[in-house]
Amino acid sequence: METRPTVAILGAGAIGEALASGLLAAGWPADDLVLVARREERRREVEAMTGVICILDPVEAVEGRDVVVVAVKPGDVGGLLGQVAGAIRPDQVVISLAAGVPTTVFEQALGEVPVVRAMPNTPAQIAEAVTALAGGSHATMEAIERAQEVLEAVGDTIVLDESLLDAVTAVSGTGPAYVFLLAEALVEAAIREGLPWHAAEKLVEQTLRGAGMLLAASELSPARLRAQVTSPGGTTAAAVHVLEERGFRALVEDAVRAAARRSREMGERAASPEGV
Repeated sequence: METRPTVAILGAGAIGEALASGLLAAGWPADDLVLVARREERRREVEAMTGVICILDPVEAVEGRDVVVVAVKPGDVGGLLGQVAGAIRPDQVVISLAAGVPTTVFEQALGEVPVVRAMPNTPAQIAEAVTALAGGSHATMEAIERAQEVLEAVGDTIVLDESLLDAVTAVSGTGPAYVFLLAEALVEAAIREGLPWHAAEKLVEQTLRGAGMLLAASELSPARLRAQVTSPGGTTAAAVHVLEERGFRALVEDAVRAAARRSREMGERAASPEGV
């Protein structure tokens, strides 16, 4: 039987809790996991919900663990690294889930430790995430594969160059918010057209779910799939014409560019002498 790596998750927010739950569902024993929270109230809450031991001391948590996952906000990375710098060993793998923070920030604090920067998204809560990974200068292929093993408990992974992770953040990391905003707008529009709220919500949710599943399952491109449902002179053509005329594509491009720019800014701030 293959031995799974033991994991310390530093950060008990939504993504940390989702990862712990995903690892349990994938077969990790609860004893092989530990979570770290900042507040006693949250510590008790997460421990009760997941069944995984949750403590307040990150130094204690990382001791003896194969993989250390940093699942805190970017602004909290510097302080956390200051706490655990002397406790992380070169034979451990550090996975950073902090958006925008480059691996060099971790390497400067931790030394020659394998660091893998990763960008998951919120569908990790239902094991449907997609996570892009990039290894730092000390990360071997074995370290990257170990990171994949952990993160695939909550969805798919893809290995990319670190220079692309700001774009990943803007597309898949931020992407669920775009979808939720579209869903929100569609529900509101449906209600204005006379549909009752419960019907509007069900129609929109299942339409987005079905379209996403079709996109994932089909060999056709998004453009081809759109063309299939857009009959000349029909209702879809009328709707798409309005979206195109009002600059839908340009709005999406501008939104992605803004998110990528913000990710780069967070990385630059993290790498500055003042820290994150």
